[in-house]
Amino acid sequence: MPPRRALGLDALLSQLGSLAFVEELFDRVHEAVFTVKDPKGRYLAMSQSGVERCGLRSKEAALGKTAFDLWPPEMAKRYAEQDAKLFRTGRPIVDALDLTLYPDRRPGWCLTQKVPLRDRAGRMVALACLSTDLPEPSRAGLIDAPFAAAVDHIHEHYAEGLRMEQLSALAGVTPSQFERRMKKVFHLSPGQYVMKVRIQAASEALSASDQPIAAIADDVGFCDQAALSRHFKQVTGLSPAAYRKWAKGE
Repeated sequence: MPPRRALGLDALLSQLGSLAFVEELFDRVHEAVFTVKDPKGRYLAMSQSGVERCGLRSKEAALGKTAFDLWPPEMAKRYAEQDAKLFRTGRPIVDALDLTLYPDRRPGWCLTQKVPLRDRAGRMVALACLSTDLPEPSRAGLIDAPFAAAVDHIHEHYAEGLRMEQLSALAGVTPSQFERRMKKVFHLSPGQYVMKVRIQAASEALSASDQPIAAIADDVGFCDQAALSRHFKQVTGLSPAAYRKWAKGE
């Protein structure tokens, strides 16, 4: 069994004592905010950058509070919706474009990743979040609410036949402008980004279920199993079957 599955979260924390070591690590990353929340949205941990951006006197002041206690309403609402979706589906939140506060307390955009934290029995007991500032694209006016909505649309409809014209219209820009912005923010073309999202969805299905690979291919937007296998191996270096065995520790 791979080492990453050797200990459950409860056993790991019982040995390490707390999440202080993770907080200490991210305290040194000033352009990112690291947090841990329980299923009710209450903060269990927050890095120093988050404490400063929320105007708190200490990390302890964040504990037990929710996003609505600490962030502007429009930010808190989106954070809470993401958290609820993660706890409902068990699926990570990947590459979400969100509003945040920069160290100077001015609003800007960040790239958010959220993953579920599970105990030894597999129950989701918390989530971990890392939000990384995107100051250059923000200040250059490359990110706004319509652009973020277009990226959200990719994550919600990646299994469909997404067209550049549709996505650029959602973003309120021309196709060429949309492509430039995607490359600036994600370092990928729109087509490459859609492929990344599909492969991510396929990898989650392969590791979390025994669903036939052909069915997974159809669910995530590939024309057949062969197409999934070809693209999956290009990205991961493994076939879907080999990845499933590795992910399940077989």
